[in-house]
Amino acid sequence: TDTILLSLLSQPTILLIMASFPVDKTHAFGKLILFGEHFVVYKVPALVGAVSAYTDCKLEYTAEPGLEVIDNRPAVPLYKEKKMDEGIEAINLTLTHLGVDTKKRGVKLTFGGDLCCASGIGASAAQVVSIARAVNIADSRSLSEDEINAAGYEGEKGYHGTPSGIDNTAATFGGLLRFQRTEGAPIFDKKTLVSPIRIVYASTGITASTTEVVGDVRAKKEADEAWFAELIGKYTDLCEQGQKAVEEGDMDKLGKLMNLNHEYLQELTVSCKELDDLVLAARAAGAVGAKMSGTGRGGLMIALTPTEEIQNEVASALEKLAPQVWKTAFA
Repeated sequence: TDTILLSLLSQPTILLIMASFPVDKTHAFGKLILFGEHFVVYKVPALVGAVSAYTDCKLEYTAEPGLEVIDNRPAVPLYKEKKMDEGIEAINLTLTHLGVDTKKRGVKLTFGGDLCCASGIGASAAQVVSIARAVNIADSRSLSEDEINAAGYEGEKGYHGTPSGIDNTAATFGGLLRFQRTEGAPIFDKKTLVSPIRIVYASTGITASTTEVVGDVRAKKEADEAWFAELIGKYTDLCEQGQKAVEEGDMDKLGKLMNLNHEYLQELTVSCKELDDLVLAARAAGAVGAKMSGTGRGGLMIALTPTEEIQNEVASALEKLAPQVWKTAFA
């Protein structure tokens, strides 16, 4: 258990205790990006799938001002330590957006759930969206899902500086989504799948700073606008093909496009040897496609495994190289 206490009293008195705070109603999902990490920042489409694992949050108000955070989420080693300052900033941004002032009334937040925190899985978005749901319950508000999502976006600024909005949208709505930023509200379209998409995802065990990596990509773009324009054009065409493959249930086509997307991300310099090794191992074990997913330079990779047999074989192969491996499906 990780406890962070920012309070005027070391043992605040709890004013509001729900005998059975409905944490199941605060669930916010993790996510894996099929297509579009980094490119999505520049207002082109992305495809993202929510995983079934979730973060939940219990909120209690305390007598004295301050913020207390108890973090019971599972996590890869050093994730919470490296993300601590960003996490506190994200929590405060979310609460401020929702009009909760911890200088006037103390707040105790307890995070749980079965989503293992790792770079690339959307753990930060799941955390801040779960806070918004907890505030909604504790204050007996009637926030819409769009308002929950908006609060999550504000919180994500603490972790990412300029978030794309894709993670908080997946955390809020779940399912498989086509997502695109605009000058105004983001556009997202929930996809209906022909059949579940079986996947394996694995962690490198490396936690990267999203703000830093996004900044590096922006610097490369600004240094060579023509190169970036050509690359994002190729990616945009790939994403449209990928959406069609998803709609038609064409896993072979989808896998080939995932492989190509990984090459584009290598060109952006956001992959790394650890990710590349896992991607190649997954393909060698029978995955029809594999790529990094998320921030990159560590974090996660994802492999497309159309059958249960292939899924098990790929997972077994990756377990020899990766500290954490998971099996799930987009449905």
